[in-house]
Parts: sequence; C-alpha cells; structure tokens
Amino acid sequence: MADENGQSGAATPVEAPRGFLSARVDEKGRLKLPAAITQYLSALGDGKVFVTTLNASTARIYPISVWRQTESMLEEAGDDADIREDVAFIAYHYGADSEIDSQGRVLVPTDLRRALKLENEQVYLRCFKQRIDVIGRDVYEQRLAKASEGIGEKLQTLEKKGLR
Repeated sequence: MADENGQSGAATPVEAPRGFLSARVDEKGRLKLPAAITQYLSALGDGKVFVTTLNASTARIYPISVWRQTESMLEEAGDDADIREDVAFIAYHYGADSEIDSQGRVLVPTDLRRALKLENEQVYLRCFKQRIDVIGRDVYEQRLAKASEGIGEKLQTLEKKGLR
C-alpha cells in the first residue's frame, strides 16, 4: 500500500498487549475481554476465535487463523502422532468456536469453564505465542509462587546470558 508520498512500505506487524490483564467470566460464561485485547484481535482481522484448553489447567483463546495453524500441526503424522491425537482430543472435548460480540465478550464453553473453575470468577489474561491464555485465580497464584521461588538466582543466570 502506498503512503501519502507514493512510497510503499511493509505492513506493520500487530503487537500483542504485554503483561497480565484482569477480566471476569460472568454467570452466563461470557468473558469480557479488555479493550487492549479486543483491539489486538481486531487488528489481526479475526472476529472468530477457538476457546479451549490443552493442559486442563488454563484456557486458551486462539484467533481462528492461529487455531488453523495449530490444527494443522496436531494433524501431522510422525512418531508422536498418538500424542498429537491426545492433545487434539482434549482441545476438542473442551473447545468451541466463538464470536467476539459487539461488547467485546467471548463465550467460554460450559464444560471448560466448569472444569477450570472459571464461572463467575476473576481471571488473568496474557497474550502469549499468538494466543490469549486465560488463567484462573488459583492457578495464577500457584504459578506466581513457583516463579517467585529463587527469582534472584534465576535473574542472575539470565543476566549472565545477556538479559538486560
């Protein structure tokens, strides 16, 4: 596409919001996405998402274009085809397509929100690897405690490897 000077340039990649964003799953299972995430998904051009879990502890919201790539990977043959099939089975057991409504809400499938205890609860969202992780309060607190253990030593190790 040409700019006002008639020069063409590469499209600017869409950047995902950084950090954790707080949200809530209401009593009807609708997750109200923060504005930064709805803007991100809109910029990607994906109004449709696939909501699931792959690990039975955190939910994942995949922009549909990213889910299609994930599906392709899970469908590939190979030595680990049985592992891929199991992960796909879990994804489809808990997952469903969803549209982002005009108020920026996504429906979390009933079995998923009940299994992960997300009903009528605060959740934490983070954009990670082209998906949006939805982490319940208990899992978030457990993960934060684990990440905090020995954080000084972890930081020193990474600084030696070039972390700024």
